[in-house]
Amino acid sequence: MAEDTQRFSDGTAYEQFMGRWTCAIGTIFLDWLAPPADARWLDIGCGTGVFTDLIVSTCSPATVVAIDPSEPQIEVARKKAIAQRVDFRVADSQKLPFSDNTFDIVVSALVINFISDRSQALAEMCRVCHPHGLIAGYVWDFAAQRGPVELIRHGLHQVGAKNPPHPGTEHSGLDALTSLFARAKLTEIGSRTIDVTMSFADFNEFWVSQTPSYTPIGKRIAALSETDREKVIDWVRARLPAGPDGRITYSARANAIKALAPA
Repeated sequence: MAEDTQRFSDGTAYEQFMGRWTCAIGTIFLDWLAPPADARWLDIGCGTGVFTDLIVSTCSPATVVAIDPSEPQIEVARKKAIAQRVDFRVADSQKLPFSDNTFDIVVSALVINFISDRSQALAEMCRVCHPHGLIAGYVWDFAAQRGPVELIRHGLHQVGAKNPPHPGTEHSGLDALTSLFARAKLTEIGSRTIDVTMSFADFNEFWVSQTPSYTPIGKRIAALSETDREKVIDWVRARLPAGPDGRITYSARANAIKALAPA
């Protein structure tokens, strides 16, 4: 498939890993977007529907269609209560199965960098969006090393382990996103950073939630010797001091962009 679907084959595990981050950033993003009510929405790369749920619960949409190339993720989404209000489909963002001018708002949460041909995907977003409709999205700021697992990646570096690359790192900065939208002839382009801080009950909750076995980071950690694994854990733990109640916090940053579809 066009998007990297293998790493997202376990929908439930992915939601436990990334769901809290998606919800926190998505809430800020939708407030910034200030979308009109009764709009026809398309959510591209919806995963298990965490961000889609935010659209339904906060934006008063007329209709919502949500797509993802990963069938296991769509299967999880279809079992949720919001599936009664959302048309979840397996589809490729580079070849959207919709007619021209079908939607008023097209959004993509934490997905653009994973698409192999971003220009083609954006052209498809423009095609299915109503002229002067809203096209928007956000991605982790991998270019500035501000993603949710960067501290763990630095820990791996301490023991000489090679970190798996982030797909589309070079396209995750605000300038790169703005250039992508400008080349697609979108207008009234706006962008911003979104910083969020997550709280974890203790270090163990942070570590387990951020290193699921199916992710590239999780696999790299599992491949370490027990000695090196403990070194990484100790190195990361030392940089996440716990509060009086044992809780720890960790921050990450996403870059968001919005624009109007060309006429």
